[in-house]
Amino acid sequence: MKPFIPLAMLALLVGCDNATSTATVTPATELGQQQNQGSETERLNQWFEQKYEQRLQMSPMQLTSLGRKERYGELDDMSEQAQQEMLAWYKDSVEYLKKNFDYASLTDDGKISYDLWVYQYEAMQKSLPWQYHGYMFNQMRGPQSYLPQFLINFHRVDEVSDAEAYISRLNQVNRAMGQLMDRVHQSADAGIRAPYFAYEGVIEQSKNVISGKPFNPDAEFDAPLMSDIKSKLDALVESGKLQSEQANSMLRQAEQALLTSVQPAYQQVIDWFEQDRKNISSEAQGASALPDGEAYYAAQLVSSTTVDMSADEIHQLGLEEVARLRAEMEEIKRQVGFEGDLQAFFSYIKEDVTDERFYYPDTDAGREAYLADTREHLAFIEGKLPDYFGILPKADLVVKRVEAFREQPGAAQHYSAGTPDGSRPGVYYVHLSDMTMMPKNEVEAIAYHEGSPGHHMQISIQQELESVPTFRTQAFFGSYVEGWALYSELLAKEMGAYQDPYSDFGRLVTEIWRAIRLVVDTGIHAKGWSEQQAIDYFKANSPVSEGQILSEIRRYFVWPGQATSYKIGMLKILELREMARQKLGEKFDIRAFHDVVLGGGQVPLAILERRVNQWVDSHE
Repeated sequence: MKPFIPLAMLALLVGCDNATSTATVTPATELGQQQNQGSETERLNQWFEQKYEQRLQMSPMQLTSLGRKERYGELDDMSEQAQQEMLAWYKDSVEYLKKNFDYASLTDDGKISYDLWVYQYEAMQKSLPWQYHGYMFNQMRGPQSYLPQFLINFHRVDEVSDAEAYISRLNQVNRAMGQLMDRVHQSADAGIRAPYFAYEGVIEQSKNVISGKPFNPDAEFDAPLMSDIKSKLDALVESGKLQSEQANSMLRQAEQALLTSVQPAYQQVIDWFEQDRKNISSEAQGASALPDGEAYYAAQLVSSTTVDMSADEIHQLGLEEVARLRAEMEEIKRQVGFEGDLQAFFSYIKEDVTDERFYYPDTDAGREAYLADTREHLAFIEGKLPDYFGILPKADLVVKRVEAFREQPGAAQHYSAGTPDGSRPGVYYVHLSDMTMMPKNEVEAIAYHEGSPGHHMQISIQQELESVPTFRTQAFFGSYVEGWALYSELLAKEMGAYQDPYSDFGRLVTEIWRAIRLVVDTGIHAKGWSEQQAIDYFKANSPVSEGQILSEIRRYFVWPGQATSYKIGMLKILELREMARQKLGEKFDIRAFHDVVLGGGQVPLAILERRVNQWVDSHE
């Protein structure tokens, strides 16, 4: 547990660059109010710590993801009943909060913590009518890939007891997967099924998990989980913590768990999705085609963006942003001396995948070059961070290729957070199975988005904060986190990145990509666009490879609204920065602004605006 620091101290930790030593006399009445606010806020924060710990103890997997080993041999209860119990717990906590704490007596940041706790509960409550609308299993994300990823990457085996806990978790996979499949059945009964390509992805990924030994004794390779437990047991033997005979015995226990729990769990997933294919169309449909689909999509937009914008408003904003960014692309096209229209320029930089100016070789050497260049770009930006940030992350960042069992050609790169104590670093994962979908000119922008100053920096700082209640160090709001990461791509340009104009063009490609998402996501889910319509619009406005476009469009179909969070969040951060710059003039400090944005953890955009306004008011 981190040392407790009252929220009242947050102002001392962020946005202090303009502080002066001028002494002032605080009136006694005002001093008394401040002391009361600090006392009530401290009391509230202590309660938050207790409640957050209660909440955390309900999820063994969340404990593990944070680097803790309580309930280490358990998987979460995935049942609907467990979800209802969690919601009831949150409801009771909010009722207690409102009855026992005086909102008016809290500090400004104490009020934010209070509002965030209530907001999270209300968001859960609002999602209840749509609990069967989300696609529990799909090609982008789902337990079929997450469970093995969790065991391989998050379940550390430092002691013999950790290996025993790993085997215990293997034995629980069948139970957990069965609970999740119960929800899939309920969704199907309600007429809600994922598109055809989601079925294909789930089946393929599930088969990958149970391919190899021990599932197929004649295979020449071990299945991913078998390979993982073997290597972890071998490490215990090498460290002298386990004898070879014991390791062999535990390996046999793991094999038995794989055969009696993991295999039937995955086989039931494969069997159901294969048998249910007859009930799905060969044409993908958006959310509006689902029962109460329009209302569902509207709710998803609010959940993803944390703002109240209609699908039509978001669609129009996307069209405007695409037009603006196309104009900036035209400028770079002229800068490099290309003659021809923008579509011809798109073709020029993407069609010849053997041109090493624009692509890496589709070889192991090419893959290593991609990783090496990414690390070089991140090292460059690392040296610039102190000029733009007062708060810096302590956690390390690792860049690595996605595990083979879940790697997909053209799929989006992604970031996986480390532990708050730094024992597990943050990881930037890259899909490298097809290098023709990984153009060189986009490497920089994506590295800054996923690494620093993007996801790794923001999430690491959030987890390391000691100035807010612990629950705020783990809060998630898509428009904030993705908005920050997209803002970071542009910020990196201000920090001196993208010296090559083609690389700067790649930055515009990734930004217009997110503007296209506003148009395409709303097109699919609110305007009835087909898969092909969405692909055609994407192709007309970017040089992204067809494989990447296909992967993206299919992502939007199974994850309604999520893709709109990036641009909405970025534009809000830019709006707040410009507002602060205009109001503060020469007093504006970019380091202090960034510390205010990052120093409170992830928040809905309205609360972010409140934090920035409070900072500006205190410095005018």
